[in-house]
Amino acid sequence: MKTFLDWSAYQDAGMGDAYADIPKHGGHFAKAVAVCINSRQCETAGKQVMCPSFQVSGNPNLSTGGRVRLLKAALSNDLTQEALCDPTLTEAMELCVSCKGCKRECEANVDMALIKVEYRAQQVAREGVRLRERLLAHMPRWLHRSPWLKPLIRWRNRSPLLARLSEHWIGISAQRQLPEPAPKPFTLPDASPPSPGVSADGRPEVVLLVDTFTHHFEPEIAEATLAVLQAGGYAVQVARPATSDPEPTRPLCCGRTYLVQGMLDEARAEVRRLVDVLLPHVQAGRAVVGLEASCVVNLREDGQALGLGDAVATVGDKILLFEEFLARESMAKRLSLPLRPLQETETLVHGHCHQKAVGAMKAMRRVLKLIPGHDFSMIEAGCCGMAGSFGLEAEHAEMASAMAERDLMPALRDKPKAQIIANGFSCRQQMCLHGDTRSRHLAILLREALVGTSCRSLSSNSARL
Repeated sequence: MKTFLDWSAYQDAGMGDAYADIPKHGGHFAKAVAVCINSRQCETAGKQVMCPSFQVSGNPNLSTGGRVRLLKAALSNDLTQEALCDPTLTEAMELCVSCKGCKRECEANVDMALIKVEYRAQQVAREGVRLRERLLAHMPRWLHRSPWLKPLIRWRNRSPLLARLSEHWIGISAQRQLPEPAPKPFTLPDASPPSPGVSADGRPEVVLLVDTFTHHFEPEIAEATLAVLQAGGYAVQVARPATSDPEPTRPLCCGRTYLVQGMLDEARAEVRRLVDVLLPHVQAGRAVVGLEASCVVNLREDGQALGLGDAVATVGDKILLFEEFLARESMAKRLSLPLRPLQETETLVHGHCHQKAVGAMKAMRRVLKLIPGHDFSMIEAGCCGMAGSFGLEAEHAEMASAMAERDLMPALRDKPKAQIIANGFSCRQQMCLHGDTRSRHLAILLREALVGTSCRSLSSNSARL
């Protein structure tokens, strides 16, 4: 069986363990599947992230362990490709929302999100890419190249007929509004001259990675981030394509839209394009900061399996989420933000699944404590259910809503006057689709708390959905 990702990190997994039950087909990929110890922790109820589809259905096949059992059976079958097409396995993998909860919460750290990428790549090799998945995967390119896309999305959102047709032709639920691009995308500031990477006072220069969705849908988040970092005394430049890039005006992208659809050649091209830009900054000692957890984690973890060499690992090891960078600088006594108390009496914080998977919620707490007199609490909820495009897909929208309604939306309805912080683009969209338009990115909140800032920034979600 040919595999499409580099699974060499698992080459020694289970070796010498008579109970590992490593399937006979799939090589190192089979070993990655077999790290599961069948403890069934993933099949327990509670506030854990894993496994969202199991939590709302009770179907053991939709737990991490259930998927492992089905995959082991398929990889132990001599007719492996036929076995991988088994409808029960196909459903189980399709309903994995790639939350990465298992990578953190499972005792064996099973990475089902990455396993799903391999499964999807196998499926694409057999069957090709369906129209909906192709459209979604190419969204970063469509947003850049096709000015007609913005009015088309607005038209579709306001026309019940077009919404029904999009469900019939593409499979996007007619009951779900699509996120609408901003009237004007993020504008790159003038390029900064070369610098030594670290200032005389020890503060690192910051290179900000503005992801595709922030660039096109919520540019005010990038603008707020620049304002906060500069108020903290940091020199900031925005990562931009190389002058030799065939598409020098197209924003940099982590390639995740391609990766999750199993289009790995396209994903590799995007990751290589991004890493070629970021590597010199990392080598110069600059701090690379990203805003969207799924993009940052894509470089830290999933991008490592694309077989692109040490450069990806070098960048992935250094890139930080915005909140991680601020927390690190605060602990190092280099951060001095001029923050004042806020008018709101309470803040609720919802963590993106990938923030939780890399332990970034601790950084969120540390940064929020920098605001004087700030009363905040973390929402005890698992996945919001949007999971990229999962919550928009006609056959998955109902399950996605069930995930949102399990803990998240009741928690929001219990505190109708609290402000909501959610750093995940998908999370904010899901809340809006369920009638709550309060959620904002941490950068917006911090900019509002800066001394000298007098007006509250409106959430882009409430303006565009």
